[in-house]
Amino acid sequence: MANYSREIPVVREQTALLFIDVQNYTADRNGGEFKGSGGPSEAERAYYFDRMENLALPNMQRLQAACRAGGVEVLYTLIENLTADGRDRSLDYKISGIDVPKGSWDAKVAEAIAPGPDEIVLPKTSSSVFISTNIDYVLRNLGVKQLILCGVVSDQCVESAVRDACDLGYLVTLVPDACATFTEERQQASVKAIAGYCRQRTTDELLAELRAEA
Repeated sequence: MANYSREIPVVREQTALLFIDVQNYTADRNGGEFKGSGGPSEAERAYYFDRMENLALPNMQRLQAACRAGGVEVLYTLIENLTADGRDRSLDYKISGIDVPKGSWDAKVAEAIAPGPDEIVLPKTSSSVFISTNIDYVLRNLGVKQLILCGVVSDQCVESAVRDACDLGYLVTLVPDACATFTEERQQASVKAIAGYCRQRTTDELLAELRAEA
């Protein structure tokens, strides 16, 4: 009988690093997520940007550099309409008021982890990248069986990606200290809730694992 486990170290040749929604809309203080009256409170914004700027983004940069150096595919998904007026958005995004016009500044990956010239960027219009893009097809063409996931926000689009990736047969490693949401309570609740779907490693632990696998 097969011995199944989530606790399998990454194998670089069959692994991809996926950044989720780390873009101007969600990762810049002037992003569209933070305009208007319906967004996060001042306290939530203060917590979020403190975590982003002092923990999550620096760790994302370290992961990006290590994966690039180790030959691990690096991919990005971001919220971006396929049309100028957003008519292609999911019903949930329309109800929620999430509207990132095609080609806009909000739709650019954050400069701190800007994509390389041959790295894949997939625009999405739903919470899960596996619902509104062809990422599963792309990953299988790349020979990817294991995913390293990080990004924003932890308890929404990141969680959605983790669950769907697992259901599609990928082994997922979540890096919680390279993720962010709007309160510490939400962050910890997300880490706990998703534990049954994926293994979780700190950035330091994963970097050590990548070095050991070299």
